[in-house]
Amino acid sequence: MASYTGQDGVLKLDGTAVAELRSFSIETTTETIEDTTMTDSSRTYRKGLEAFSGTADVFFDDTHHDDIAALNGGTTAVTLEAYPGGITTGYPRLTGNVIVTGYSITAALDGMVEASISFQGTGDLNFTGTAT
Repeated sequence: MASYTGQDGVLKLDGTAVAELRSFSIETTTETIEDTTMTDSSRTYRKGLEAFSGTADVFFDDTHHDDIAALNGGTTAVTLEAYPGGITTGYPRLTGNVIVTGYSITAALDGMVEASISFQGTGDLNFTGTAT
């Protein structure tokens, strides 16, 4: 089992690497559907639909601001590629289509100006062990 460090992580939207990337998170969920009957002694469930969503945190960079802002609230899904350990053959790669659902900018007196991007998956999230 391999271990990876996040410092080489890459996140792409529509083939373009998200600039000044600090971190990203992708969450997958599966709904459950209750199928308990009156004669059961315990609740029982079946697997329902799967979904994924995520966020990315970046240092604000005005040269890339317009690209990300233009995707926010779009009705067309864009391609997501996530490389948690970097783009190296054999390393994990996650791909899918997402709709960018939010983009926020945060500034603090004692810190860098940062931005956060949120997205909702549409369709399957594919996981492979081969970064390309």
